[in-house]
Amino acid sequence: MAVKREKIHLETLNELLGAPDVVDGHTEIRIDQIRPFKDHPFKVLDNNDMNELVTSIKENGVIVPVMVRPDGSGYEMISGHRRMHAAKLAGLKTIPAIIKEMTDDEATIAMVDSNMQREQILPSERAFSLKMKMDALKRQGERNDLTSDHEGPRLAARDAGRTEGISATQVKRYIRLTELIPEMLELVDNKRLSITLGVEISYLSRKVQEWLLEYCRVNGMIRQSQIDALKETDTENMSQQQMILTLNGALPQKKEFGKLTLSRSKLDRFFPKTLTNSQREDIIMALLEEWKEKQDAEGDI
Repeated sequence: MAVKREKIHLETLNELLGAPDVVDGHTEIRIDQIRPFKDHPFKVLDNNDMNELVTSIKENGVIVPVMVRPDGSGYEMISGHRRMHAAKLAGLKTIPAIIKEMTDDEATIAMVDSNMQREQILPSERAFSLKMKMDALKRQGERNDLTSDHEGPRLAARDAGRTEGISATQVKRYIRLTELIPEMLELVDNKRLSITLGVEISYLSRKVQEWLLEYCRVNGMIRQSQIDALKETDTENMSQQQMILTLNGALPQKKEFGKLTLSRSKLDRFFPKTLTNSQREDIIMALLEEWKEKQDAEGDI
């Protein structure tokens, strides 16, 4: 009977030194040599999409290489944080990668542009990534003397959104969201607060934003009319109670007179459920006539 012999794997010099091997045109890098991009603004979530990606990697491997840059002690991830996370969950030790030398600003721009191709991007992710990209573009402009001090921010905002088809004005509006306190920005992400209101609230101090958050938790979401009223006051010197009075005063006042409606559920307390609406109306009118006669009689005394 033939004895099955196991293949013995001898580590290459590159493996022993931790250097990457090139396989089928792609460079295989140990995952533990890669660190996330500093201040990476895009969330890597363990959700259904991640589970599907893990399953795909287990069956087919990582098809699209990640992009990294050397950072002295290993590599910094530029594009592929979700793929790397999924590869870890799938049990892989290495991942195919493209290694590219980049400056800090070039790496920031490449990181933002690659991640902006995602189908779903939260307002907070777009806000912080556009801010990072615009800051990088402004620094590049300063070094290359491409723009004047006056035009630099405007051109940087225009260029920051060009890849995503976002105007300079929209870029600046998104970047304003980075001035929100985290809890308020989360309301924008969850679509409980519109981006427009989020932008306007971003101009308020952190203290007032915290008061607004507390007000929302007690009274529900605020309206545009309330923010408009708040903008007309001196928010820097107001108390929390003054802010509450301002917000409440900006709410639509309930009409004292107008259409009066009695729901069937309210009337069920007084009428048998077998009576029709017409029968109930006849009884109510008869009782009102009796009440009015009594009021008129008392008024004559």
